[in-house]
Amino acid sequence: MKAAVYFGPQDIRCTHIPDSILQADHEVLVKVNATSICGSDLHLYRGALDGIMEKGKSQTGHELIGEVLDIGKAVGRFKKGDRISMGYSVSCGDCYMCQVGQTAHCETTHKSVYGFGLPFGNINGTHAETLVLPYADGHAIKVPREISDSAAITLSCNLPAALIANELANIKAGETVAIIGCGPTGLMAMDIALQRGPGRLFAIDALPQRLAVAQKKGAETLNTAQEGWKEHALQATGGRGFDKIIEMVGLPETLQMSLDLIRPGGTIAALGVFCADTFNLNLADVFLRDITLHMNGFANVQPYLWEALRLMERGIIHPEEYFSHNFALENIDQAFATFFNKTDGALKVLIKP
Repeated sequence: MKAAVYFGPQDIRCTHIPDSILQADHEVLVKVNATSICGSDLHLYRGALDGIMEKGKSQTGHELIGEVLDIGKAVGRFKKGDRISMGYSVSCGDCYMCQVGQTAHCETTHKSVYGFGLPFGNINGTHAETLVLPYADGHAIKVPREISDSAAITLSCNLPAALIANELANIKAGETVAIIGCGPTGLMAMDIALQRGPGRLFAIDALPQRLAVAQKKGAETLNTAQEGWKEHALQATGGRGFDKIIEMVGLPETLQMSLDLIRPGGTIAALGVFCADTFNLNLADVFLRDITLHMNGFANVQPYLWEALRLMERGIIHPEEYFSHNFALENIDQAFATFFNKTDGALKVLIKP
């Protein structure tokens, strides 16, 4: 079958690998109807995990909408023909960590993640014609036919992460809020945040085309590529800083940006995926300013799948509007390059096997 495989930094290719087969009773075999590329996949693409990837073997992709082809004998929640999605991390649903809602830290699967190679369980990826979902009953969900493929894909990661960000930030009506990073997940977090009635909401990014999307939704915008943007941001908050900040980038500089812009007693919800292993965090500053800092990039999305689906079913969130490009699986290299370089106004890409 065709599948995307990691060969090195900026070298992810569509190649042929053995067909997916069921090997355990808790598994489900799924035909991939559509998939996408997440911002976290770009860490792979740029080589941040190159030293721990198995070149020429590790598959990629963790966002899915598909159809059940076959089920193991122990599977109880799904049958052949079901339309299905799942959380990006493999969780059993039964262990202590799953029971307390920390599904990304499942004690059975040992933090396995689809499409992130050996360090994360060596699990197959969604950038393929088919894949196997282990412990499917624990972390997959049926998706109604009325939900479009592009919208359904966001259940695996983007939309639940946006929900988690808003829950951690706990935005109150009238507060001044900043969203740092206007990629798809940042924009979905903004969509939810605007429902909470902030007094002012600022979208912060360096790409004018993304800021334009945020502005159309009702956000004020700040372009970090323009001189004096930080001073303008602080002026807009009366010099004290933002009440709440949602960070959706995952770089040391954007975390520092969040710390620079938050007011004393404010809350930062950092949902970006951080790959850097060091950061010069000034603990005295965080302590003396009473800052609440949530780091939740390795997000526990499974408990939020139903809520995310409800937002789409009731027409509150429309994730399909953020898909700007379509690619065939055999052109996965072009899809990654387009999304990584943000060429042609790329926002989110739809990939069809």
